[in-house]
Amino acid sequence: MDRPKALLSVWDKDGIAEFAASLVGAGYEIVSSSGTAKYLRDSGLDVTEALDLTGLPSILGGRVKTLHPVIMGGILARRGNSDDERDCREHGISLIDVVVCTLYPFEAAARGNAAKDELIEKIDIGGVSLIRAAAKNHGHVTVVTDRADYGPVADAIKKGGTSADMRRDLAIKAFLVTASYDATIHEGLTRALGTSGKEEEDGMVIPLRRVQKLRYGENPYQGASLYMPTLANPAFVQHSGKELSYNNLLDLDTLLKGNAIFQSSCACLIVKHTTPCGTAEAKTAAEAYDLALACDPVSAFGGIVGFTRRLDLSLAEKLASHFFEIAAAPEIDLDAVELLKSRRPNLRVLEITGGYDPKEQVTANRAGFLIQRETLPPLPSQSEGRWIGTPRPDLWDDMLFAWRTAALAKSNAIVLARSSASVGIGGGFTNRVDAAGYAIAQAGEKARGAVMASDAFFPFPDTAELAAKAGVAAIIQPGGSVKDAEVERRALELGISMFVGGPRTFRH
Repeated sequence: MDRPKALLSVWDKDGIAEFAASLVGAGYEIVSSSGTAKYLRDSGLDVTEALDLTGLPSILGGRVKTLHPVIMGGILARRGNSDDERDCREHGISLIDVVVCTLYPFEAAARGNAAKDELIEKIDIGGVSLIRAAAKNHGHVTVVTDRADYGPVADAIKKGGTSADMRRDLAIKAFLVTASYDATIHEGLTRALGTSGKEEEDGMVIPLRRVQKLRYGENPYQGASLYMPTLANPAFVQHSGKELSYNNLLDLDTLLKGNAIFQSSCACLIVKHTTPCGTAEAKTAAEAYDLALACDPVSAFGGIVGFTRRLDLSLAEKLASHFFEIAAAPEIDLDAVELLKSRRPNLRVLEITGGYDPKEQVTANRAGFLIQRETLPPLPSQSEGRWIGTPRPDLWDDMLFAWRTAALAKSNAIVLARSSASVGIGGGFTNRVDAAGYAIAQAGEKARGAVMASDAFFPFPDTAELAAKAGVAAIIQPGGSVKDAEVERRALELGISMFVGGPRTFRH
């Protein structure tokens, strides 16, 4: 009677010799080809070459080794099926009960910016076919695609064989491996061949890998994990502090977007519940921090803070006296990290790498998956809009600063700013006049002479009326309301300068 056969074809050789030895000890015949066969023989194991079964050597430079009816038939044959058993007898096909396969490292080649021809050669064909065949026939065949499973499978075989449940679980895992592999190939070739496809594809695949399992989601009853695309570089490096939470990462999205929007200046952003509660530009990061914190120090408590410039020791001293969840910057001095470790051991100190720039924003909800292009909004330009009332080019820099902050705030959003610092932020309101009222009340006396930015048009003149009453010097808003003429006429009557132009910047 023939011994049961195990087909081993692995790129990653780590642990395979020990696993193969355990299979031999359990009475299995090892079948392999080319590199894996040589490796196992060098490890002192007897190996049956695939060509001894097929009668054909590897051909086409190794592109074809195991794609043969004798191999595929041995994997796919259904035990107890009379037709399959007849075919196996007629064609001399031996059954294969275990398939162990790890794939060519396409991901590593793509990450290393391999040349196109080299990248294409790293696309595994035979391995994927072996895995899919074994996973399809998991009722009879054990498929192993992860060396972490070597031990459990070896133990099960020693005890008499893998269970139906184990084979099922391994098969599901195997299909995830091939699905992710194909999705990574799609992503890698898209980059290498210099084509991004249509703006909106009829189908989309995004290869994701879990980077971190989180304690829970927004609330303790919700499970959560952080996933990253397989070919993406991390957006940050964590130097100290507690493990990141789901809510931390939601807030961090706003902070990273803000750093991109304000990257041309030395700026500080404080974020709470995914919306800014303080922003400022200054000559130094420490000055910007003081100004940003002054906007809303109450909301800043328990928020996250980020900088577009270096976080040094003097700035760390300031941060250590306030409770933040995250402090982030593109550069962080070592002595600043050490001080924050000692004074605020739970504070998550993150160095922003700029390594991840998603092209799509994906949101899942009960209607389905919403996917939109992810890009920073274009800045308003005085040459592409129009002034209502007296133009105030002297306030333009402040108006752009307020506009940038409003683009980060949740809709409906109104921002008041002066001297490149926010003094009032009304974000996340269901109507614009309440957002304006909140921002004005927060600014207090600082509203007089400040500028106002709105993330969308004024549907009625009431927001302009509030601004004029508070002494706001100028407003920037995109326009587009059916009542634009009425709003602009009222601004003229109130004597308030208004610039109409630039894109709407909703954030829901």
